[in-house]
Amino acid sequence: MKRIEEGTLLWEPQDSQRNQSNIYQYMNWLKENKKLHFQDYQSLWKWSVDEIDTFWETIWEYFNIQSQDRYQTILSSHKMPGVKWFPEATVNYTEHIFRNRDDDKTAIIHTSELRPTSEVTWRQLYQDTAALQQTLKNLGVQKGDRVVAYVANIYESTVAFLATASLGAIWSSASPDFGTQSVIDRFKQIEPKVMVTVDGYSYGGKTFDRTSIIENIQSELPTLEATIAVPYMNENASFSSLKNVTLWSEAVHSPNELELTYEHVPFNDPLWVLFSSGTTGKPKPIVQSQGGILLEHLKALTFHVDLSEEDRFFWFTTTGWMMWNFLVGGLLTGSTIILYDGNPAYPDKKMLWKLAEDTEMTVFGTSASYITACMKDEFSPKDTFNLTHLKNISSTGSPLPPEGFKWCYDNVKEDLWIASASGGTDVCTAFILGVPTLPVYAGELQCRGLGAKIESFDDHGKAIIEEVGELVLTKPFPSMPIYFWNDADGTRLQESYFDMYPGIWRHGDYIKITDRGTCVIYGRSDATINRGGIRIGTSEIYRAVDQVNEVSDSLIVDIPIENGDSIVPLFVIMKDGLELTDEIKEAIKKQIRTQCSPRHVPTGIYEAPDLPKTLNGKKLEVPVKKILMGKPLDQVVNKGSLSNVESLDYFVEFTKQHVQSKVQ
Repeated sequence: MKRIEEGTLLWEPQDSQRNQSNIYQYMNWLKENKKLHFQDYQSLWKWSVDEIDTFWETIWEYFNIQSQDRYQTILSSHKMPGVKWFPEATVNYTEHIFRNRDDDKTAIIHTSELRPTSEVTWRQLYQDTAALQQTLKNLGVQKGDRVVAYVANIYESTVAFLATASLGAIWSSASPDFGTQSVIDRFKQIEPKVMVTVDGYSYGGKTFDRTSIIENIQSELPTLEATIAVPYMNENASFSSLKNVTLWSEAVHSPNELELTYEHVPFNDPLWVLFSSGTTGKPKPIVQSQGGILLEHLKALTFHVDLSEEDRFFWFTTTGWMMWNFLVGGLLTGSTIILYDGNPAYPDKKMLWKLAEDTEMTVFGTSASYITACMKDEFSPKDTFNLTHLKNISSTGSPLPPEGFKWCYDNVKEDLWIASASGGTDVCTAFILGVPTLPVYAGELQCRGLGAKIESFDDHGKAIIEEVGELVLTKPFPSMPIYFWNDADGTRLQESYFDMYPGIWRHGDYIKITDRGTCVIYGRSDATINRGGIRIGTSEIYRAVDQVNEVSDSLIVDIPIENGDSIVPLFVIMKDGLELTDEIKEAIKKQIRTQCSPRHVPTGIYEAPDLPKTLNGKKLEVPVKKILMGKPLDQVVNKGSLSNVESLDYFVEFTKQHVQSKVQ
């Protein structure tokens, strides 16, 4: 792929596209109802973060948030952490999913390696949720109880979540490809009452029976009282070894139409517990609120993803990643959401593009790594599939390089809005993302989200523009964690986000904010490459290496050694059938030397058999760095959170042979 200059203008919306956007309608509403006039997005964003109380109150009013009790206060204070939002209000997330819906319209399209594509109407979704709510009540589930799910990304999982939230109970899910100990480390912390589970799953054409693993997990959950079992892999699966089993068909069976009831809970009560990827130590149990998620997802999905009742919204995800929660949030807008369970590259990388054609997908959410993989395969979806309905490609998980943007325009569709997004599990949203009224520049995220006071800080806590610094949030944000589970005094929360800059949320990414308000993410700030005092984000290295066609993937770390120096090994995965030769090494060095700097040329380039990644596909830079610094494996990596745990063996052996004698 030919290199393209970062910041190259690739697309501008037509006037008709701007005028039909949801954010344009909101700006008109502000003008007519609040006498607030904004000429462009930047002025709107500035108002939204300068006057955050007023902004979030308009979001409440614009979306007609239903509350049993009227709020008196918007924000208890602006001091972080510990902020309370709309503290007097009582809300229910599920109630907002089902209000004012067309019963005969399609709510969910779902498909998988094990199931054909099916459509579910809003009427069926409502009835199944109401029936499951009754089953949960019969099992004794009440406000504040935990319902955990070891489930695939299938229709039943969405029903189970909505029923749980309707009762004011607390949801937490893990994907069935998670290892036994990884799931125990998550669920045991929150002491669940009920578990929803599948019997197994299929990935890449292979099936995996998990019933014995589920039995092991349940044996470590003394508070668990009941199981709701989904025979997903095998219709005749036996669940007899599990606790107090109700089969799914029984759990949603009702001879009569039922009516959902809604437990209105305080705005700041828990909706779900998300867990950090857990690459080191036990995963952090991140608790987010019913009201905070409701407000943020309505805002982000309506204004920044531009969803409406006419859209068909897809994101490739599993139930173990926060993007599943974000995808389900698409129902808040009345959109049809599209669920897929399985390998996105099975039987080949064309599969998701075929899904886009078959479902008439309008918003295609994926990872940057999937787009770059299609790019490296020199595949052109527009030559094979009818993507007429597609209006947006959104990507997250890692920075999308400028060449990835350009590939989408050249090979998917010319009139396409590309939105690279950045946020994370910690806030269960993207707070740097897209908006349909702004141009798209190669390699740049279009904007900071409304209500998100994102800044770039230098080491002294000074805000900087057009320079790379720490990504921080300097004002409260509604979907920030209300607390970590079992962190009564808030110590772990404080250490995670507020230690570097007291009272300021440090997110852990490197960011550059440009003069025009766009942003560039350079990777994790604790994984940067620092040579001769000049720091560079790993994403810049990967972008340079991507220019070498023979290389499939890469990972780089910076290891301090004696005398204040460091070694910087670059590990590469070669394309099938190719070997790492001296000529290829020189080509890699040349690309890094010219595109980054001579300082950042790696001290060695090595061919690895595989690169360790989380189950969500993120490369493990920091754990690899710690392994190479001699830290014991069990102290730096939670093996159950990896998709390819055996890949670590190479780095342990590499440390013994190449690094150990040199590390500080």
